Amino acid sequence: MRRMPFMTRFNKGDVILVPFPFSDQTTTKKHPAVIVSSDTYNNISQDIVIMAITGQIRSHLGVIEFLIEDWQDAGLLKASAVKSAVSTIEQRLVMKILGRFSSKDLSTLEKAIKELFDLR
Repeated sequence: MRRMPFMTRFNKGDVILVPFPFSDQTTTKKHPAVIVSSDTYNNISQDIVIMAITGQIRSHLGVIEFLIEDWQDAGLLKASAVKSAVSTIEQRLVMKILGRFSSKDLSTLEKAIKELFDLR
């Protein structure tokens, strides 16, 4: 599995390709994800916090899930949605940076995170 060069900088809102763990933690699947941890955390930690992105959009999205409006700018191949699946992974597992969320999608992401963790 090819990985990013050592010392790559990761920022909140970056869309990346990673081996995303299934919720039972027994296996992973190569998936796009968005970085949700702060730039400060990303710079001092070997880990990043991410949320899964899916291109399989259902007729009605679940709680905290939302459509990515500017999916092409984010480096995605098709219309996609952010899922409520949150994971912490080591930065060295990032295979590729695909793109970046637009300011509009980043704002929607921040609102979703606040709702997910009941932050005011």
